[in-house]
Amino acid sequence: MIQSMTGYAAVQRDLGLAVLHLELKSVNSRYLDINFRIGEELRFLEMPLRELIAARIGRGKVECRGTLASIAAVPREQAPNSALLEQLARLQAAVRATLPEAAPLSVAEVLRWPGVLADQSLPQETLQAECLALAATAIDEFIATRAREGAKLASMIAERVVRMRELVAEAQPLLPAALSEYQERLANKLREAAASLDEERIRQEVGLYASRIDVAEELSRLAAHLGEVERVLKKGGAAGKRLDFLMQELNREANTLASKSVSSVITGIALELKLLIEQMREQIQNLE
Repeated sequence: MIQSMTGYAAVQRDLGLAVLHLELKSVNSRYLDINFRIGEELRFLEMPLRELIAARIGRGKVECRGTLASIAAVPREQAPNSALLEQLARLQAAVRATLPEAAPLSVAEVLRWPGVLADQSLPQETLQAECLALAATAIDEFIATRAREGAKLASMIAERVVRMRELVAEAQPLLPAALSEYQERLANKLREAAASLDEERIRQEVGLYASRIDVAEELSRLAAHLGEVERVLKKGGAAGKRLDFLMQELNREANTLASKSVSSVITGIALELKLLIEQMREQIQNLE
C-alpha cells in the first residue's frame, strides 16, 4: 500500500491518578527524522518510543508529543518518607550533640523538608508499559491516516498516467505524416538555397536530419516508464524515491520530445506531458 508522509494521530488513556496523552504528526522529509516534545516525567521513555516509531515508519519528519496530566479531583494519599525521616533524626541528634542549645525540628518543619512528603504516583514500570501500549495504538492510527492520504495521492498519479498514455497514443500516428511533411519542406529549402546540389545529396541530407528528429524512441520510452510507474503504484510500499526517479526519466523524454518536434500538435502534446509530470512530481514528494 502506498503511504503518504503526512499523517496525524492523537490518543489518550486514563491511568487513574493521571491522564496520558500522546500525539503523532508528520510531514515529508528525505529521511526518517523523529523529534520529541515530552514532559520530564516521560523523558525516560524517549528511546523506547523512538525504537517503536522507527520500526514501523520509513520516511518523514515525525513529531511525537507526550504529556502526563495529573487529575486534580483524585484525592492524593500522602505518607512521609521513612528513610528520609530516619536520616533527619540522625542529623538532628548529631547537631544537638554538638550544640545542645539548638532547638529541635518541629513537625511542620519536618513535613516541609524537601522529599519528606511524596505523592502517591505510578511506578515507572507501570507507566512505561501503559505508555508503550498507548503508543502502539497511536502508531496504528497514524499509519492508517498516512495510508488513506497515500491512496488519494496514488489515485491522482494514476489518473495522470492514464492521460499521459492517451497523449502518447495520440502522438504516435502523427509521426509519419509530420516527418514526411518536414522532409518535403526541408528539401524545398535546400533546393532553393543550393541549386548546385544534386537530388541524391539532398535526399541524403534530408534523411540524416530526419533521423535526428525522429521521436519514435522517445515515445516508446515514455510508454515504458509509464508502465513502470503503474507497476510501482500497484506494488505499494516505500515507493516515493523510485517514483521520483521515474519522474526525472519521464521529464527527460518529454523535454527531448519537445526539442525534436517538427509539428505544432506534437509540441503541444509534449508541453501537456511536461505539465502532467510536474503535477505528479509534486504529489510524489509527499509519498513515503
